[in-house]
Amino acid sequence: MEKRSRKESYGFILVTAGLGFFVIGFIFQMLGPIIFLRDIPMETIEEIAAKPSWEFRQLAEEYPEEFKAAFGEVTPASYAEALRHGRDTYIAEACWHCHSQYVRPIAKEPVRYGKVSVASEYQNELQLPQLFGTRRVGPDLIRQSGVHSNDWHVAHLYDPPSVQPGSIMPGYTWFFDEDGRPAKRALSVVTYLQWLGSWQEGGDL
Repeated sequence: MEKRSRKESYGFILVTAGLGFFVIGFIFQMLGPIIFLRDIPMETIEEIAAKPSWEFRQLAEEYPEEFKAAFGEVTPASYAEALRHGRDTYIAEACWHCHSQYVRPIAKEPVRYGKVSVASEYQNELQLPQLFGTRRVGPDLIRQSGVHSNDWHVAHLYDPPSVQPGSIMPGYTWFFDEDGRPAKRALSVVTYLQWLGSWQEGGDL
């Protein structure tokens, strides 16, 4: 049998192909966003939080002790802190595995979730990285603002079937203190969820 040259060996081909895919992946996934997004204006969290939402103000009234311990008073700075902490908690707890944040123009999604998503909705710091999701075990959440009350979200995080019979979502009881009152993580996630889609107010999209 004729002996294969080094360049024809399976090992050489696999190593070369692996390095090639790594270089291509690095260019498109690491350098691509930097190059393509560098001239696109991105709204910062502080700019988004310049005017605290009424849902955030309502949390301060509904859970005064817990809110004060977590954020102090209702200010643009505390709203920004709640949004940032809520987004980070949402990512850390892998909520995005089961909930997408992108309404597609197919399968009657606009009927179920609202207006089809557009690129301009993702031009802000809270949408980096974009949380389009990996699958839809639960509903899409990009239009969640105002769909439910703060109390509904608090109860849903603690015991989902109590407000959504048949729900398979686990309870996030570690978001609450020993008395079952919402701690900082619960208040932050509710603030973040109530923000999702709030930019639609006024029908500017």
